[in-house]
Amino acid sequence: MSSAPLDSVLDRLYGVVASRRGGDPELSHVAKLFRKGTPKIAKKVGEEAVETVIAAMRGDRGEIVDESADLLFHLLVLWADAGVTPAEVLAELERREGISGFDLKRKKLKR
Repeated sequence: MSSAPLDSVLDRLYGVVASRRGGDPELSHVAKLFRKGTPKIAKKVGEEAVETVIAAMRGDRGEIVDESADLLFHLLVLWADAGVTPAEVLAELERREGISGFDLKRKKLKR
């Protein structure tokens, strides 16, 4: 098992994903997703999220790990498509650290 910090793993994988933009969709699943556009990428993230939920409902730990990896991967594709970096998302998580989930929800509802 790798002991690399999450941010370095996400950054490396994000770099690979971003490098596939404009690539040959016949050779790369990611290039194919980029070619199909944001709606297809977002749909794929949704599919992977549902598959992760189903794995959790089944209580299948291995499947949860597998589906979570798929979900994170496709989320990276979505981020790259939107120009969002892992560093931005991790910074937001860091900003929220120690803040009550109830407080975050109230702030979102006020928007």
